[in-house]
Amino acid sequence: MTTKHLSTGSKDPVLQKGKIRLYSMRFCPFAERVHLVLAAKKVPHDVVYINLMKKPEWYLEKVPSGKVPAIVIEDELLYESLIICDFLDEQFPLNPLHPKDPIKKSKDRLLIESLSKVTVACYKLSVSPAVEKQMVEELYLGLDDFERELVKRGTPYFGGDQIGMADYMIWPWCERLEMINVLSSDQFQFKFPKERFMRLVEWSKAMIEDEAVKSIYLEPHIHAKYLSQKRAGVLDYDNVIP
Repeated sequence: MTTKHLSTGSKDPVLQKGKIRLYSMRFCPFAERVHLVLAAKKVPHDVVYINLMKKPEWYLEKVPSGKVPAIVIEDELLYESLIICDFLDEQFPLNPLHPKDPIKKSKDRLLIESLSKVTVACYKLSVSPAVEKQMVEELYLGLDDFERELVKRGTPYFGGDQIGMADYMIWPWCERLEMINVLSSDQFQFKFPKERFMRLVEWSKAMIEDEAVKSIYLEPHIHAKYLSQKRAGVLDYDNVIP
């Protein structure tokens, strides 16, 4: 595994035999999805981190979009987080994450698709010079759907009594919620309304105790530091985590 983010002028590290290669970026929520599934299913893999501001030439040849995540398995390349995670769940039977019931699996897919409301709201917050109340309320409206879904299902996780694929696909954005509190200004102090999202708060506490989540989890102030550097145009991927 490379600990630094590779950039222009670098070389693609030699692929280790018998392992999946994951191309990632340490602070990307979409890439985090794949990290979580690989860890949960205990799939042998190595990780190469990519500097998305100065993408290596070899990476652009391999993945023309230049996006992460991407994986290489048996000389085959796959990209897009949901496609990769579905593939991993089918390819590696240990700890299946999708429900066996086709109806439940389809409903989970619909739930994951509805996360777009949250991801769009988070993106707006990430590119805005300051945290604004309207943006945060837009995020809350997206989260309301997931609070209601947990109440409706009546289980500790979206996957039921244990963590499933839907939980891992949703988690990366919930991990970053408290980051907004760190970034809020004197004009608008963000305080996550725990009384509005009681089930999501309980779910988040349980998720943090999961071994796969622990393996990739970053504290809110680290996410905030990354975003602050990005906003200021001084981002150094390798000097965000102490």
